[in-house]
Amino acid sequence: GIVLVHVTSSSCLCIQKYCEIMSNLAAATLRPLRIGMVGGGTVGGGVYDIIMGRLGGSSVDTTGQMASSSTRRCVITKICVRDLAKPRSFHVDEDKTTLVSDVSSILDDDSIDIVVEVMGGTSLARTVVLEALKRGKSVVTANKALIAEYLDEIHSAVEQSGNKDVKFGYEAAVAGGIPVISTLQHCYAGDIINEIGGIINGTTNYMLGKMAGGANYDEVLKEAQDLGFAETDPTADVEGHDVRAKIAILAKLAFGTTVDVDEIPCNGITQISSVDFEYAKLLNCTIKLIGTASRRSHYGERDGDLSVYVAPKMIPTNHILAAATGCGNAVTVDSVNLGTASYFGPGAGRFPTANSVVADICRVAAGNCPADPFPLRSTIEIDNDYTSAFYVRIPFIDGLGIVRKVGELAETHGVSVNSILQNTIADRMMADCVITTEECKLSQVKALCAELEKEEFTRAAPLCMPLVAAVGEQSG
Repeated sequence: GIVLVHVTSSSCLCIQKYCEIMSNLAAATLRPLRIGMVGGGTVGGGVYDIIMGRLGGSSVDTTGQMASSSTRRCVITKICVRDLAKPRSFHVDEDKTTLVSDVSSILDDDSIDIVVEVMGGTSLARTVVLEALKRGKSVVTANKALIAEYLDEIHSAVEQSGNKDVKFGYEAAVAGGIPVISTLQHCYAGDIINEIGGIINGTTNYMLGKMAGGANYDEVLKEAQDLGFAETDPTADVEGHDVRAKIAILAKLAFGTTVDVDEIPCNGITQISSVDFEYAKLLNCTIKLIGTASRRSHYGERDGDLSVYVAPKMIPTNHILAAATGCGNAVTVDSVNLGTASYFGPGAGRFPTANSVVADICRVAAGNCPADPFPLRSTIEIDNDYTSAFYVRIPFIDGLGIVRKVGELAETHGVSVNSILQNTIADRMMADCVITTEECKLSQVKALCAELEKEEFTRAAPLCMPLVAAVGEQSG
């Protein structure tokens, strides 16, 4: 039979209050979630301060503002570090937390529920993550290089754990403090993503912003290192490797396809100079290092192969990504239902990144972390010979017939020239000119640049980068 229940507004309030009380009681009666953290550096210190100060882990509340009573208490019981004697940038509550130097003391401890990996690297970190999952512990990590390189292996380890309570959280792996991972996991379930990309490395965004103001590459790099934005060895940032790992993760989430990071075309910012920003101003553009994953159109709109790549791009100054300044990150998602949605925020730093780690810990504690960390599966093919309009700067020694020769070589490679730009030549031995192209394939413009480099008038390898259409113009 059918049972009809009449619910008044007052009874609704009673039910709501009852649920709230029961939730608080449940959280209060559960034992604290016990965490073993591997790594005690900048991000690890931020995680410790938040967990022990805000989520009831410490015997002393240093914030004056505790988390909701419905939030399950968390406590970091062990931290594994390389050097036990090294001074820490955070205070360790020795009544609750033990420093150890052997990761086995965390992995072998059956009382630990979650392993938080914030040590970096891909060797020991891989062992820690896979062993923790194998032993039935949830894992939270900020390690984008690890995930990108071993994505399918980690995914399989989660599925093969045989324990529905074993979760894998990686919010902090991409875009620091911006909650883009959970957004893609939850908010696009009924949507179809056409393209995802953006500025996902704060160091290079800071550097390019300074160069746009007139500074040269070398002095900006040193400034970024002095401020702690860039590592002593800045290769991962300036050569685009950091962005490459992150866009591989976003491509998996958005399209369900695992992308081999070694197959992703990757250009960093080391070849960009002040002269490129001079020409950028002529084009009403700025330059940003962008990671992109985009479906191409084949028979219909966005029904073709997937292109994933990293490159500095000429971005119109009125483009949404041009608004990301300093160390900020910005991710844009183009989808069928929402159109273009943009997500801005801090892309790195102690507390922005730690906040994303803690958000995953809270999701595990509340039982609402996704059962499948990579919910999409697809058979979309990868074709990284992407199509775009391009900016090509040609360093040359001035002489006759150069423009004609450039045009002939462009025609030979099927590249249609849209415009030719040249500043006044101050030194005939150190001149530069720029061509912008109509849309063509990456392989075509690379072949053109290779031919140009062979010419006697060319004094250095030409620089090419994608040129994004101005807002309101047709783009491919």
